[in-house]
Amino acid sequence: MTRPQTARRKHANGVESRQRILDAAVEIAGVRGYDGTSIAAVSAKCGLPASSIYWHFKDKDDLIAAVIERSFEAWLTAVELPGEDTGTPLERVTAMAANVAKSLVDAPDFLRLGLMLALERRPTEPRGRTVFRQVRDITHQKIAEVVTTLFPGLDEDAVHTLTAYAVAGADGLFVHREVTGDTVDLVALFELHARLVHDAAARMAAVRSQTG
Repeated sequence: MTRPQTARRKHANGVESRQRILDAAVEIAGVRGYDGTSIAAVSAKCGLPASSIYWHFKDKDDLIAAVIERSFEAWLTAVELPGEDTGTPLERVTAMAANVAKSLVDAPDFLRLGLMLALERRPTEPRGRTVFRQVRDITHQKIAEVVTTLFPGLDEDAVHTLTAYAVAGADGLFVHREVTGDTVDLVALFELHARLVHDAAARMAAVRSQTG
């Protein structure tokens, strides 16, 4: 085997090992939480020695942060407003909401672990919590862009209010499903939430046009 082939094989093995580690960390953290997750447990779950885990990640905190980042990247593509060919503004925003809900069903790790960390108070903030706060900022920016695109007449305060309401409502629906195991379709709930946000934005835009 030539040197370039050997290098590619090592790279592929490294990528595969990293994914195995992240997958194992997701399963363990989902059951045991942040405190109950350990490098030893992840090692036992993925079948790789602790030294391999430490080669990829500095410590447990770095590993959990990487889990959040990977899941968020997979979810982020869902927060894209469909084009005008999709239909009316309401149809576009409900289509986006459906995509977001489906992505949370398929890759909920960043939100589940992130909310878990966000609600805890520690003397030293875990890197995972810092990363989650950063991805939340990106989420807010994305939603604000959607609101501004659909309702360009709204001022900055109105956009901020609607964005906060949209994100908080989505959090609530996700937490409700996680806590209760409710069999109600998450996609349907997100579509309903999107309609409410859209209607609120439309009313705010109408008031602004009347008073502006």
